[in-house]
Amino acid sequence: MSHFSKIHTTLKDLNLLKQSLTDLSVQWDAQSQTVRGYKEQTSFANLVIQQNNNYDIGFTWNGFEYQLVADLQFWQQPWSVESFLDKVSQRYAYNSIIQATKKQGFEAVEEVNQDNGTIKLTLQRWNP
Repeated sequence: MSHFSKIHTTLKDLNLLKQSLTDLSVQWDAQSQTVRGYKEQTSFANLVIQQNNNYDIGFTWNGFEYQLVADLQFWQQPWSVESFLDKVSQRYAYNSIIQATKKQGFEAVEEVNQDNGTIKLTLQRWNP
């Protein structure tokens, strides 16, 4: 019986996911495609985050989104699973906005991290 849990997300772009994890100082590996779990069990992942306890977490494409895959009893991140996904999702949304607005000629001129955890982002675009 597998001990792996797969948790749905709204993450659809692997490059934005990689950037978001990097922004959060989470080390990831896109070369390794096996998440290690309880009793030598493994699960496929497109991106792997190795943990010091030799039980990995990762993200795997299910055809619609990148799901978090992990043996949750061996979770060893600085945040809870829920908080981790919240932080990754926030950075992912931020990076999505920056990417989309850059294509439209905007650039970020101010970023303010609010006390409640939200980010106020001011963008501008100069018209010739």
